[in-house]
Amino acid sequence: MQVILLEKINKLGKLGDTVEVKSGYARNFLLPLGKATEATPANIAKLEEQRAELEAKQAAILADATERGEKLNGIVITMSVKAGTEGRLFGAVTSQDIAEAVTNAGVKLEKRDVRIADGSIRSIGEHAVVLTLHPDVIVNIQVNVVAE
Repeated sequence: MQVILLEKINKLGKLGDTVEVKSGYARNFLLPLGKATEATPANIAKLEEQRAELEAKQAAILADATERGEKLNGIVITMSVKAGTEGRLFGAVTSQDIAEAVTNAGVKLEKRDVRIADGSIRSIGEHAVVLTLHPDVIVNIQVNVVAE
């Protein structure tokens, strides 16, 4: 299925690109979330009329992500959780927990922006976590997990 991208999407393209994607990806993700529109002649003409407005909107989103990234660069989040004697947690520290801790520290962050290498943190210690605030803004932070 051919779609026109309305914003930059990692490993797919940038604003205004016409790309071929699987129909399920388009129907279930790109089209409902407003990230793309079907590549019809009418939509192509409409995109050309709205290109300046869409580029300004994307520039504002990038500026916001860059500002948040500068605030988060090099930050260390300490989380106190219940753990056993061998350093294993009685549960896990998830991306939701990290997003809440960063938001409480003063920078708005959503769960979908947090990338943990193993899916969740299950042991005490320092862990590197990647925050993808925008396809062009990627920040690394340290999460220090300590036992209660």
